[in-house]
Amino acid sequence: MEKEELLLAKRFADLSRQAQQKNIVVFSDFLNLNELNIFRQQIPELYSGYECFGGYGSSERQMVAFLPDALCYDWHFPIACLKLTPVNARFAENLSHRDVLGSLMNLGIERSRLGDILVDKALAYVFCHEKIAGYLMENVTRIRHTTVLAEQVALEDVQIEPKKELAEGIITSNRLDSVIACICNISRNQASQWIRGGRVFINNRETLQATYVCKPQELISVRSIGRFQFLGSFGETRKGRLKIQYEKYI
Repeated sequence: MEKEELLLAKRFADLSRQAQQKNIVVFSDFLNLNELNIFRQQIPELYSGYECFGGYGSSERQMVAFLPDALCYDWHFPIACLKLTPVNARFAENLSHRDVLGSLMNLGIERSRLGDILVDKALAYVFCHEKIAGYLMENVTRIRHTTVLAEQVALEDVQIEPKKELAEGIITSNRLDSVIACICNISRNQASQWIRGGRVFINNRETLQATYVCKPQELISVRSIGRFQFLGSFGETRKGRLKIQYEKYI
């Protein structure tokens, strides 16, 4: 592990120890895929139980709750969801994840205090730490050229799922390096380097083996590129190569 990763691993152990000694639930900030992978490596070293959640079922960025063995009270993840809607829908622009994140970061918000951001045209949902929800509702008033209203909604009322786009490709086998090369439009050698370098995750878990065989419905995440769902093969070409389908999160 790099120095920063070792410090993070130590932090997880400290939070777990604190939860167990004080008999309270202790929470991490929102963790990205790499940080969640470091956390999973530390599970055998934890002093307490744990749960992970990001605000909705298929969330990528998640908090960890460290749970003491003698827990005897109700608790909840300190996650709030803000719904951003255009004040005037007629003049609203279609927004991107980058647009929304940029506006939030310009307010001085640390990325670790923000979870996933789901966007559907001019509508967006932002998952964040509940401590900053009020500040965001007061200060998020404009994204690009669109004036927006931010309001908090219950997590169970979120009515949006990540948008996905169906795509097809041709590969030599269902090996991970072949699949990554196809969906990311890079060489197989480059795909192998990305895998060995820790940039690829299967179902939110780091996978370092280029020979891993991808299975239908598995979620593939590539750091700095995006997320994909591998749907499987549906036939062969005349040369015996596999035709595959996958969905790209957009």
